[in-house]
Amino acid sequence: MSDMLITMCVIAYNEEQNINGILECIKNQDYDHNNMEVVLVDGASTDNTRALMCEFALDNKDEFRRVVVLDNPKKTLPSGWNVALREYKGDAIIKVDAHAVIPEDFVSKNVRVFETGEYICGGQRPNIIDKPTPFKETLLLAESSMFGSSIASYRNNPGKTYVKSLFHAAYRREVFEKVGFFNEELVRTEDNEIHYRMRKAGYKLCFDPDIISYQYTRSSLKAMLKQKYANGYWIGKTSKVCPKCLSIYHFVPFAFVSAIIASGSVIGATGLAECIKKRHNHTLGKGISALRKVTVVLTTVMWVLYALMASGMAAVSAFKAEDKRNITNACLPVLFLLLHLSYGIGTIAGLMDKSKRG
Repeated sequence: MSDMLITMCVIAYNEEQNINGILECIKNQDYDHNNMEVVLVDGASTDNTRALMCEFALDNKDEFRRVVVLDNPKKTLPSGWNVALREYKGDAIIKVDAHAVIPEDFVSKNVRVFETGEYICGGQRPNIIDKPTPFKETLLLAESSMFGSSIASYRNNPGKTYVKSLFHAAYRREVFEKVGFFNEELVRTEDNEIHYRMRKAGYKLCFDPDIISYQYTRSSLKAMLKQKYANGYWIGKTSKVCPKCLSIYHFVPFAFVSAIIASGSVIGATGLAECIKKRHNHTLGKGISALRKVTVVLTTVMWVLYALMASGMAAVSAFKAEDKRNITNACLPVLFLLLHLSYGIGTIAGLMDKSKRG
């Protein structure tokens, strides 16, 4: 058994409904608890999150090497990360979300990868739901689909390899000592930016499919759309700070929404101009008419292709659902559209926002 001291870190804000679940998962880890410390960071919660953290710390003060509860007055994830990084004592640190579930061997499997010489590692992170209702199952399908969410490695399992980013990752202490702390200006894209700095510093991010953790998906359509908008917003903001830490797929919804806005604007403007100009300038009228016809054709092609892709991916998702397939799966094409629109509109808002912080 390894004697590596592992720090488990949870950063939370108003998570009284979820915090006990992840703390119980940490307590159930099969890794030697004498070689584990637990760092809990509360972001000035207004509910019982901090009290539950303190209760866990008191009840388990002899269970682990150390359990500490810290305050994060700035409330954001990157500032919470930095609070933990200034305090932790471990040889390596693993941050897991309050919305996460981790198997009993989660820490052990990360340590085994470290023992092969890696400095950063992580694995699969499938989505799960809190209560199995038909529509939540459909929301889960939308979130789990490559078309509805992303092509990130932790979602799609490319096999053991090196990747650009990880979720619920583990990092040796040396890594942060070399690359520094998280950028607190980036509220939702802090992982993208710091992983980019880690790769620039010469570190490789090892994806091992044997490592697995789970993340609860948003439990309502409203919450999911809000999440997608915020994710897109911070992609827009981050593109102005560190464009190289993002991939082209981050901007696909932005391109889609921009095409909708551009085509709609051209069709509307040319239609209006055609009505006004047709009696005054025949040549200009023909040019406007031609532009309108071309735009209508291209727009029709765009929407037909999107409808085919959305329907096809919905069918694939429903087929894979097997025994969890239900009538609400018919909503998937519309859900895909709403998710893409929310993300794309968020990106546009982020690009347009000139403030330093969101």
